[in-house]
Amino acid sequence: MAKQEEVTVPIFSSLDPVYGEGSQLQEAKTRFDVLNAKFNQVFGASPQLFARSPGRVNLIGEHIDYEGYSVLPMAIRQDTIIAIRKREGQNELRIANVNEKYSMCTYPADPHQEIDLQNHKWGHYFICAYKGFHEFAKSKGVNVDSPVGLDVVVDGIVPTGSGLSSSAAFVCSSTIAIMAVFGENFEKKELAQLTCECEHHIGTQSGGMDQAISIMAKTGFAELIDFNPVRATDVKLPHGGSFVIAHSLAESQKAVTAATNYNNRVVECRLASIILGIKLGMEPKEAILKVKTLSDVEGLCVSFAGDRGSSDPVLAVKEYLKEEPYTAEEIEKIVEEKLPSILNNDPTSLAVLNAATHFKLHQRAAHVYSEARRVHGFKDTVYSNLSDEEKLKKLGDLMNESHYSCSVLYECSCPELEELVKVSRENGALGARLTGAGWGGCTVALVKESGVSQFIAAVKEKYYKKRIEKGVVKEEDMELYLFASKPSSGAAIFNF
Repeated sequence: MAKQEEVTVPIFSSLDPVYGEGSQLQEAKTRFDVLNAKFNQVFGASPQLFARSPGRVNLIGEHIDYEGYSVLPMAIRQDTIIAIRKREGQNELRIANVNEKYSMCTYPADPHQEIDLQNHKWGHYFICAYKGFHEFAKSKGVNVDSPVGLDVVVDGIVPTGSGLSSSAAFVCSSTIAIMAVFGENFEKKELAQLTCECEHHIGTQSGGMDQAISIMAKTGFAELIDFNPVRATDVKLPHGGSFVIAHSLAESQKAVTAATNYNNRVVECRLASIILGIKLGMEPKEAILKVKTLSDVEGLCVSFAGDRGSSDPVLAVKEYLKEEPYTAEEIEKIVEEKLPSILNNDPTSLAVLNAATHFKLHQRAAHVYSEARRVHGFKDTVYSNLSDEEKLKKLGDLMNESHYSCSVLYECSCPELEELVKVSRENGALGARLTGAGWGGCTVALVKESGVSQFIAAVKEKYYKKRIEKGVVKEEDMELYLFASKPSSGAAIFNF
């Protein structure tokens, strides 16, 4: 049987294999009918096909995918659906949305166009996919002929700015729709890599977790996602537990705040890894050339720890990276090179340098190495001989440790997330943590299945009630912001 990452995206002629049965299937049928009607209304024709890709919740393993480490997410039922058709002889991309809040975007049918990052438009995410698909097809020797016009309508129900990967769901579904309408179907591992690179076009140095789970997810399983190469291992969660996702209502605008938040941490990790390499015996020029991530110097750190009777790379962090923040000048003195040059004068990295006054290398490296261990601790617990009850308790503890590390060492939390985590733990959660990039967005809580309704009611009362009263969120929209989720299925193409 082919491995999950080696098969292509499934093509279905009905919704049942993806959306199951009952109310979820009925809701999906309604959405596809509305999407089809909107397409006909806007473009005066029917779509050729549909593609969908889900959002995700990361159970554990935050901010470590771009450092080369495994993560453990699951897909959620909320997804983005794309309706698409080709318009031969035309040279315009027309992108509409079911949600009236998003006005139509038009772009030239030019795979080489530059994306205007200073003028952020929702349609840019589709253009990321468009550019990425053509680049990949060309690299594979696939002939996509001369550019043609595309008509597109989008329906996304993954809450934006939630940390549930609305952007990845949009980019993945767009890429798959473009691929399918051009008559291609690539392996899932190729698509996971391609869509990760697509998002780089919008200025986010994504690590690939969001795209990999959106494409490779399977109903009923979380996935241990490994990188270099991308592969997925099914993880069956213990009986008796359920994950409840809660939106803090603080939006996480990853692409907009990248220079001070997300991309800043990517740069700090790169600088920490280079300094560790130098301190552990590499020549500065060699370290700059060869060391890209903290996983590249883990072996050196483990060897250092081994001489001291341990296997924990954090020992090297404690020895060689000071806890006080570094200035740019201090780092340049150690690495014997100017920071812009070390970072190859990359525009997104230069934006980080322009915005940063200091760099907390010790804390960032300590988080990455300890979080990477927690991911494997999570998987090992699932497959251990412990009882389901003991497994759930241990998984909850690991989630709590992860949140502490994200909050204190990586500093990617915010007051709303801290309050929501506290409320969750005080009302029965076995473990609760921020999920996604942080700086807003969602928490995920592990709750005993028998107590889910009671837990949701308590969180609604303690966290959301005052926000409903202030008009921050509407009572009738609460199920979008607070819900239990089981592991859902991954990307699919529909040809009706």
